[in-house]
Amino acid sequence: DRSRAAMSGKYIIGSLVGSLGIAYVSDTIVSDKKIFGGTVCKTATDKEWFQATDAKFQAWPRVAGPPVIMNPISRQNFIVKDP
Repeated sequence: DRSRAAMSGKYIIGSLVGSLGIAYVSDTIVSDKKIFGGTVCKTATDKEWFQATDAKFQAWPRVAGPPVIMNPISRQNFIVKDP
């Protein structure tokens, strides 16, 4: 029955779209509108704090170690002597 499959497909897709819409609206109300109270922490909203933190992270040297061969079965990692 193709007509029965088409009818059930409409209901499945419609319910998926509806549930995604409800989830989005619920998330927006709870996290953005803060209906249960609370505030956004200062470190997430303060641009000066973000710039200072970013400058600190960019100042750290980035040094990589030697190449490693990972063996997840034996859970042993071997350092490669000659790349």
